[in-house]
Amino acid sequence: MEVVRKDIKNLHLGVYPPKGRVRVAVPQRLSDDAVRLAVISRLGWIRRRRTDFDAQDRQSEREMVTGESHFVQGRRYRLNVVEHDGAASVRLRNNRTMELTVRPGAERDKREAVLSQWYRERLRARIPELIVKWQPVIGVNVADWGIRKMKTKWGTCNIEARRVWLNLELAKKSAHCLEYILVHEMIHFLERHHTDRFREHMDRALPQWRLHRKELNRAPLAHEDWTY
Repeated sequence: MEVVRKDIKNLHLGVYPPKGRVRVAVPQRLSDDAVRLAVISRLGWIRRRRTDFDAQDRQSEREMVTGESHFVQGRRYRLNVVEHDGAASVRLRNNRTMELTVRPGAERDKREAVLSQWYRERLRARIPELIVKWQPVIGVNVADWGIRKMKTKWGTCNIEARRVWLNLELAKKSAHCLEYILVHEMIHFLERHHTDRFREHMDRALPQWRLHRKELNRAPLAHEDWTY
């Protein structure tokens, strides 16, 4: 269990995949005994979260070879690697096949870099219209946004700068999952922590958010040990 003391008012406990790591953010004033009691009181919830993670599908490490499965917006595709003496590219041939074109002899890391850049471009094209859609609904403005490969979260934000960061892995998830995470981060501009008030804002803006969260939690996890 990781305990982090911060300048906050309330204790916040999280359980993260893939192995159910427990992280507790606690106010500076709270004693170790109080933290211990708080964690003990949530043991049932912690066990349930860990059980959910154990049951969640996980991909093996991708070798970037023909025949592997890769996901785009929640749909599974079979990878077909084509070697060609020209510019590298990725395209979806149909509803089942993803074609990755690389130079002859391109190593795994190069193939992965080409695919990651393609994912980034696709995700970047989807975000602006979602921000435009949700700003008037939530009543906040996003001054800046970006995409990162994150190992600990699906998304994060800087409330003071009005900046949102989204995990590159969301390019592999459904449109509902991307929208849920973006709305989640934008509502943090109104309420910093996951309080009752935060959930009330979520209920008003996106009543189905719990269903989208379940969908995201059921989706296969990438091989990397990143969490939310």
